[in-house]
Amino acid sequence: MQKKHFIIAIVLSISLAASLFSMSMLWGKNEAFLYLNANLGQLADKVFEYSSYLAEGWIWIPYFIVLVGLYKKDSAFILMNFLVSTLLTQFAKNYIFDTAMRPMASGLDATQIHTVAGVEIHTFNSFPSGHTATAFTLFLLTTYLFPNKYAFVIFLLYALACSYSRIYLAQHFPLDLAGGILVALITLPISIFIRQKLNKKPF
Repeated sequence: MQKKHFIIAIVLSISLAASLFSMSMLWGKNEAFLYLNANLGQLADKVFEYSSYLAEGWIWIPYFIVLVGLYKKDSAFILMNFLVSTLLTQFAKNYIFDTAMRPMASGLDATQIHTVAGVEIHTFNSFPSGHTATAFTLFLLTTYLFPNKYAFVIFLLYALACSYSRIYLAQHFPLDLAGGILVALITLPISIFIRQKLNKKPF
């Protein structure tokens, strides 16, 4: 199976996570957030509001149904990615970084923060971004199962839009997105390793 696009997806994900982390360390977490949280207008408000919905936990249900229809033998593997990503994210949020506050509760001047009307702003469990973990897990998993340029481009744009929406909607810091991408990067190899052990044969 041709893995070129999957390898590129891995490299891009690592590079993006490293860039977001570096930006946060060099500029400061708050400054990096305010720079990327800039108001881009009403159209962007709507685009990123709906983009964010597409990375919520329920998105795994239609995704799972479609992929299982195409890859019945891989249904357990696909489900495993969802479970590993969710467990890693929730464990980190609730037990390791449970004191991490979101932008609106971080001490930033609220008048500097761009928000979108009608979007509920959360304040706790900031790191890592669960939406970003979901979006990038789907991106990496899809490019692994469908190693072609069309799947790569479509799901890359999906992952970028969903992830950036979390900053734009004032829900997360760039550093949280880096954490979410890291979760995705860890999820797939863990799932592959478990599958190898269960099947007792090369994947």
